[in-house]
Amino acid sequence: MSHRPRFVLDGQLTVDLPPEQAFPLFTAAGERLWGPGWAPVFLADVGDDSAPGTVWRTTSEGRETTWIVVESAPPHAATYARFTPGHSATTVRVRLEAMDAATRVHVGYDVTSLEEAADDDLARFAQDFDDMLAEWQSAIAAITPGLRSS
Repeated sequence: MSHRPRFVLDGQLTVDLPPEQAFPLFTAAGERLWGPGWAPVFLADVGDDSAPGTVWRTTSEGRETTWIVVESAPPHAATYARFTPGHSATTVRVRLEAMDAATRVHVGYDVTSLEEAADDDLARFAQDFDDMLAEWQSAIAAITPGLRSS
């Protein structure tokens, strides 16, 4: 058996909201506000989609991914596990740091390829990671005026 590639990625973005308002944007339901095509399907009734043990699925590029909230400490941090059969297993960490009226969001992905067919796709993902976070920042900035507390 050959070893599969693993990519440990860290980056950050800035959200022009305090952590209490920024945190929900990094939950399954909250990402619907700014993530084009993001459509989580919850597998059980959910009162708090940031609660540990919450499970949902997403579909992208014809692949279904199952997500699980592993740890959550609103409004400071959340850790998610995601599994895409025949493709990858990933841990996603989000940590929010208050900065005056804004929030620095630290995002970490630890992704391992499960099959040779996924190796190149994940290498591209790693190469484009910072660009992805820049896109997230722009998408969130576009909806931020409507989210600010008065």
